[in-house]
Amino acid sequence: MHERRVGEIVRDQRPLMMGPDATVSEACAAMHKRRVGAVLVVEDGDRLVGIFTGRDAVRCLAEGCDARRTKLRKVMTRDPVTLPPEATAVEALRLLSDCGFRHLPVCRDGRVRGIVSRYDFRATEHARLDEETGFFEILR
Repeated sequence: MHERRVGEIVRDQRPLMMGPDATVSEACAAMHKRRVGAVLVVEDGDRLVGIFTGRDAVRCLAEGCDARRTKLRKVMTRDPVTLPPEATAVEALRLLSDCGFRHLPVCRDGRVRGIVSRYDFRATEHARLDEETGFFEILR
């Protein structure tokens, strides 16, 4: 059986990317319009410097920030964990699960190639992760 790589999943993807000087309000509007849960914050076109997610938006608003004036650079998660395009789908799922992430940028040499979330994976890939997790639980 062919083991899918995350590069295959994001091959034709056009992830939502914005610069660090975009505002929280602009990011939230773009996320709503595109129906996505994250903005990849980039400089120089596609060099990843951070990620801004729905969770970050909730935290920011709960802390009383002014969404129209607060820049992403102040509230984004800096230097997020990434995976290279060669990583397998199961590796990506394992990282999402183990770290509690909802979104995982895919980068090569710091340059954005795409982003994956749990919804991007096939049932067989989820099942394989469940099998592996069960196996390791038995070994404990």
